Amino acid sequence: MTSSGAQGRVAQAELTRSGLFMVRLFALFRTVIYAGLFIGLVLVYLPAQVAFASGIPRPPMALPQFAGLAIATLGGAIALWCVISHAIIGRGTPAPFDPPRRLITQGPYRFVRNPMYVGAASALAGAAVFYLSWPLLVYGCVLLVAAHLFVVFYEEPTLARTFGQEYEAYKRRVGRWLPAL
Repeated sequence: MTSSGAQGRVAQAELTRSGLFMVRLFALFRTVIYAGLFIGLVLVYLPAQVAFASGIPRPPMALPQFAGLAIATLGGAIALWCVISHAIIGRGTPAPFDPPRRLITQGPYRFVRNPMYVGAASALAGAAVFYLSWPLLVYGCVLLVAAHLFVVFYEEPTLARTFGQEYEAYKRRVGRWLPAL
């Protein structure tokens, strides 16, 4: 027979697990909404507008199109892995107005500090290869420059203020855009 103190600890542990599950589920819900809007705008709608404005027709499937699909799929998978990491590990979203509550150093973030931008740029590069489109490649480069400026002037200072020494140690270990060799 267990004492009431032991029963209380078991009940508290169950409540803690249940609460953590709800926090992660709510973070996942917020992340899916944000990521859907962001990805829909930046990786689907705007590139489609660039392609349409450039008069780019859909080419027949050949080697460049298969390569473009592979690159875009890899980039999309990396971005999706990041989105899931924000919800599950960070308990937040990629959105600056609803950031992770914990520093994410696992998953794709163990290789580079900004894998979501790398994944998005790869997806756009894949689309540029698929369509053999210089305008889409330029759009991807502009997006990367904008991401770099955002990272340097907003994200990194914000992460340093929020996570302090933990972030500084992570920054020393992991490269911003390229994996440390």
